[in-house]
Amino acid sequence: MAYRPSKKFKKILLGASAVLLLAALNAPAAVSFVEEKYHAYKIAQPAYMREYGSWAEVPVPAGHRVNAIHAALLHTGKVLLIAGSGNSQKNFDAGTFESVLWDPVKNTFKKIPTPEDFFCSGHSQLPDGRLLVAGGTARYEILDGEVKKAGGGMRVKNESPDEAVTLKKGTVFRSPSGVEYVSKFDVTVPKAKREFEISYFKSGQMKPWETKVTAAEARVFVEAREEGPQALTTEAAQYEVVGLKGEAADNVYGLAQKLTTEKQDFQGIKGAYEFDPRAEKYIPVAPMKDARWYPTLVTLADGRVLAVSGLNDVGDVVPGDNEYYDPGTKKWSKGPFRYFPTYPSLFLTKGGKLLYTGSNAGYGPADKGREPGIWDLEKNSFTKLGGLTRPDQLETSASLLLPPAQDQKVMVLGGGGVGESAKSTGRTSIIDLSKDSPAFADGPSLPQGTRYLSGVLMPDDSVFTTGGSEDYRGRGGSDILKAQFYDPTSNAFTEAAEPTVGRNYHSEALLLPDGRVATFGSDPLFDDKDNTKLGTFEQRIEVFTPPYLHRAGDDRPVLGEGSQELDQNGRATFKTKDAARIVKARLMRPSAVTHTTDVEQRSIELGLLKGQDGITLTVDVPQDRTLVPPGWYMLFVTDLDGIPSEAKWIQVE
Repeated sequence: MAYRPSKKFKKILLGASAVLLLAALNAPAAVSFVEEKYHAYKIAQPAYMREYGSWAEVPVPAGHRVNAIHAALLHTGKVLLIAGSGNSQKNFDAGTFESVLWDPVKNTFKKIPTPEDFFCSGHSQLPDGRLLVAGGTARYEILDGEVKKAGGGMRVKNESPDEAVTLKKGTVFRSPSGVEYVSKFDVTVPKAKREFEISYFKSGQMKPWETKVTAAEARVFVEAREEGPQALTTEAAQYEVVGLKGEAADNVYGLAQKLTTEKQDFQGIKGAYEFDPRAEKYIPVAPMKDARWYPTLVTLADGRVLAVSGLNDVGDVVPGDNEYYDPGTKKWSKGPFRYFPTYPSLFLTKGGKLLYTGSNAGYGPADKGREPGIWDLEKNSFTKLGGLTRPDQLETSASLLLPPAQDQKVMVLGGGGVGESAKSTGRTSIIDLSKDSPAFADGPSLPQGTRYLSGVLMPDDSVFTTGGSEDYRGRGGSDILKAQFYDPTSNAFTEAAEPTVGRNYHSEALLLPDGRVATFGSDPLFDDKDNTKLGTFEQRIEVFTPPYLHRAGDDRPVLGEGSQELDQNGRATFKTKDAARIVKARLMRPSAVTHTTDVEQRSIELGLLKGQDGITLTVDVPQDRTLVPPGWYMLFVTDLDGIPSEAKWIQVE
């Protein structure tokens, strides 16, 4: 008799077939699920972490999540995250400007009242440990096709040598044909300059005094009262200031040539502030002479800060007017004239000159100010440097002074084409400034073309690199979830654990005093591979624990009591039971980073003197301030296995 399966068996068979069919239909998803589970298991193994390190997300309370455009480590050990308006027109219009102070040890967050829009400002560490923040946003961009009213820069003239003139926001300028334009900001025009001249007759008799008056000038952005072609102009004209009468009307007037409905770029502010890490608040100082958006601020050997480039108050790249900030007087003065595109990477080199690597973050023509070179500030001379591969792909590249700073080697990593170009390169290049005729030479390549790469100097003299994207602002789902270490000695990259959070435009990474690396931000254009869903700003914080900490466990070298200041010989002494195992010491300047630009961080090799008692250690800091600019530094000591201590803070004056 033929076998007949039972109804129960048929149900089991049908169920199993359905499972197999579903598995077949969803094979890619099933494989992906298994791979993710295996990957999670693999990276959690102690042996893996000892070799590659590990990542962990930091829990951030909902009320303290912020669009981190800027990140700076303060000498209190806390990290200042600055958003300003956070690349949000809505926040800008509402006057909602944010900063958050994060304590990585306690994992606490504090909102900081933020007086102006520091979105896309510049920042620099000052000698006393305050953070200088200068520039930011006066107006958001309006794209081509969206500009409804003609606008542009109005040069405001003042011919009165007796008094300065302030015209408030909303002042009306009227053209000869009667078209009216309204100023969008306050503008103050200084007094005209009066010069006295004495001339002589041939007989030797003196003529009476004669005076010459040169009009003073300031600039303000204006916009037509009404839409329409009548407000468009490309010819120079003089504009009366509505409301001024008599002599004032004769002395004060506007001059403009190009008022159009073309794209209007972001506009900068002149505001400058010092953030006090102790009081945990912004303190206003004198404003800059020029408004700046996307400027670079670089600390010099004498403690002054040089502010370079940026978009000005009418949205043009500052044509070359740079300025010094003196932290003693809290005032600005004129610097050497030289043009750079926005956020140029400028590094203080031994001897006091600045190296411009060509790295920058965007605005400016493709054929101007993009060649690397050495800038002598005293002579205002610029010596171009050759040898750089793919110099057309330096925008959004990373640059850093390799450790130790005494070697005077600077590295350029990745980058892309100008503007919204899809080009990106995995090229790295290194220049040795100690050579008689320095030139760039290719280093090892990154795994793929990378824009917005973050590079962080580590206490063991390696360089940790992470994140970035292959396309402009992560287009096409091109965020790179990879990290690697660069070893300056072997001139090679090695793999590190992969981050889980993508980082592209508006992202940052910095070294923490405990030897870990924190990453913030990211501002993708789109949230999907097909570029159909608008991007969301990344507010998560992720921290990388390097392999050396997993190898160390609880057995790290420890620096005990010691001075936070150097003696007259540039030395500081600490108690430590680990003196015998310590083999090197590094003084590391804390980061102030934005837009892949971090010209602050540097690692200086220190001399080591061990006490005969076996429990004291003295570090010897170079006294060359072009090598060690004044300010607060993290002191790390490292043992034979490359395991660093936690940092001690030292002030270099």
